[in-house]
Amino acid sequence: MSQLSPEQTAAFERALSRLSPADRARVDELTERAAAAAAAVAPHWDFGLPARTVDGLLGESANDDQRRGLVAAWGLELPGRIAAERLPQPVLAGYPTYIDRLAAYLDSGAEPYDPDFWAKDVRVSLALSVPGSNTQMLDLSSPVGPGLVVRHMLGGRGPGPLIGWVQAGGWRPWLETHTEARDLSDFNEAGWERNWAAAAALLQTRPDLAGVIGSSWFFDPPLETISPRLTYLRTTPVSNGAFMIHQGGGQIHDERASASSPTRRAKIEAGEYSACSWLLCWPRKPLIRWATTRGLI
Repeated sequence: MSQLSPEQTAAFERALSRLSPADRARVDELTERAAAAAAAVAPHWDFGLPARTVDGLLGESANDDQRRGLVAAWGLELPGRIAAERLPQPVLAGYPTYIDRLAAYLDSGAEPYDPDFWAKDVRVSLALSVPGSNTQMLDLSSPVGPGLVVRHMLGGRGPGPLIGWVQAGGWRPWLETHTEARDLSDFNEAGWERNWAAAAALLQTRPDLAGVIGSSWFFDPPLETISPRLTYLRTTPVSNGAFMIHQGGGQIHDERASASSPTRRAKIEAGEYSACSWLLCWPRKPLIRWATTRGLI
């Protein structure tokens, strides 16, 4: 993607033009410094750390107009950041939709700036996360430490993930996939295949990466009987070389699992099911092989 469309440029410029003189001065002062600070912490496992780092630089007087202004300023610079990353075509193909969505959200002036959207928009506007599908974004660097894998084994769940982690060179950075709640149009089997294929294409160009990971309750094995329509989320990767690491349960996972399903909600409320989060790890070689065999890359 070499340049923004006139409509995208206009939307970003409108967001900047709405700022008060004081907010515009603050945005202009921090645009470069905040971008560098966010990029420096982006490889951390904490997805929201770049956004919180920017908030720290904005200080106690931070407001949503300043946040929108920074994202708009970074949006205007995004083609240069995209070019610098030398991204493969399956990833580049997602940018028109991503930038349209970003520009529309800024243009809407939504109040307050949803913290999850703010975290995602910082990463996308700085090319720290890139398109996988309309619904899934891919962080370009995320760690999987040995502690989590060892705890899985010590919990009596077997040594398989530890072996897989070592074979994959799991101490290296991984891509990580995250769901974008503003567009769930690709939360289906075909959309997830596009996301995995984009990850495989990235891995082909980045031999330093170990593979791709994703962390969620929707990889929980009991969903095979409770919500069989979601089974593909786990079985497609696991049947093609991925392994899973148990992360544990908790109220947040029950809330997320019950939010969109009366069936899951009823089972959770009845004490018949408690959602657990799992880390799905798909190492580079089997993922690239899967995507190549299916003609996706």
